[in-house]
Amino acid sequence: MSLKLYNTLSRKKEEFISLNEKRVGMYVCGPTVYNFFHIGNARPFLIFEVLRRYLRYKKYEVVYVTNFTDIDDKVINKAKEMGISYDKVADKFIREYFQDADFLNIGRADHYPRATEHIPDIIRFIEQLQEKGFTYEVEGDVFYDVSKFKDYGKLSKQSIDEIQSGARIEIDERKKNPYDFVLWKRAKEGEPKWDSPWGPGRPGWHIECSAMSSKYLGETFDIHAGGEDLIFPHHENEIAQSEAVSGKTFARYWLHNGYLKIDNKKMSKSLGNILTIRELSQKYDGSVIRHFLLSAHYRSPLNYSIEQIEQSKNSMETLNNLIYNLKFLSERKLPSKEIDIDSNKLNETIDKMKNRFIEAMDDDFNTPVALSTLFLLAKETNIYLNKTGYKNQDTIERIIRFYEDFGAHILGLKFSSILANQESLPGKEIEDLIDARETARKNRDWETADQLRVKLLNMGIVIEDTKEGVRWKKS
Repeated sequence: MSLKLYNTLSRKKEEFISLNEKRVGMYVCGPTVYNFFHIGNARPFLIFEVLRRYLRYKKYEVVYVTNFTDIDDKVINKAKEMGISYDKVADKFIREYFQDADFLNIGRADHYPRATEHIPDIIRFIEQLQEKGFTYEVEGDVFYDVSKFKDYGKLSKQSIDEIQSGARIEIDERKKNPYDFVLWKRAKEGEPKWDSPWGPGRPGWHIECSAMSSKYLGETFDIHAGGEDLIFPHHENEIAQSEAVSGKTFARYWLHNGYLKIDNKKMSKSLGNILTIRELSQKYDGSVIRHFLLSAHYRSPLNYSIEQIEQSKNSMETLNNLIYNLKFLSERKLPSKEIDIDSNKLNETIDKMKNRFIEAMDDDFNTPVALSTLFLLAKETNIYLNKTGYKNQDTIERIIRFYEDFGAHILGLKFSSILANQESLPGKEIEDLIDARETARKNRDWETADQLRVKLLNMGIVIEDTKEGVRWKKS
């Protein structure tokens, strides 16, 4: 089965065929860097980076671009509020972005262009639009004339009349039409500004993505993605700008994720229900939040509640406990003799789950079904592990590889037992205490053994005595 993606432009699932054989150009709209990003912002950042992981699994070379809007009314207002320059605000919140993105295990993009670093590119882009007759100037502001672009509205599927009556558009009486949008803003007193053919000023929001995506990915590229709220006007305006300049298709596949609500209410400052990732990181592991964000189809709405995030927490504990047990068995180097009936049945389940995972991801990137394979296999594996008798080393290692390949590398979930770094392994002091306790148990010195168990517990190490031997984990 080939990969199919739902294209907002055509309103249907389409087979994904890259422009350049096995090379994919992918642009995902990034944050305006004036504050910490919230869980609603996190959804597109995380979801579409998982798509990049899956494309790489399918042997595509992916060039992945995410922009930073570092000059904007919000950035300027934040600078005034904090009493620092706009660029220091942007620098601060770009650093905070990376801290939160790393916490969620969102892989780094290949390029992170900033609007202020591409002012010459943006000016050249506006000049090209001007030369082709798509702009007009009013008192130092340069506007895009939507009436000159015959396909305006093709992404949002709105006619000009519908746009006029219901659009989120910036009110400005100087516009020829209310749905025209600004390309270059004349500088106001005390605001950052750059020289241009139209006088000192700064770029509008929409133009930066057109200029920067073409610079890094070319005039036509494969995938443009972002939140559903960007379909109109942002992505509609990007198409109008880019295709007016090039005369070519801008992006071939448009992907948009659904809205995220908090307790079935829209996030807003007035309701005081904006949940930042930084706040959530104080209560939950990054993989718990990641599991939650992957638990619904990306195009569907997603509702955050305490019950749902706690369910994700329990789900991750289930997987971590399973993998902990598998790693313990694997390290004991079990025999791999002729396979038995139970191991053979489990191997068949592994193959079935692999196929189901790939089929789900190929069907418009269906992460909840893909996630379910991790738990279906976990259920069968636990039945296998709880049976007395022979355990096959090759089977155990195949299960571990399944969770490495599909859970960790594609879905980006961090399993503490698989992805443990050296710091999480026991130091010599802990190893000595564990050995001393084992010696005490063999000598039936139960009092000493119990004292050592308590000492280890106070050091954050939980000891488990099993029929296969002693094992430990962090509390």
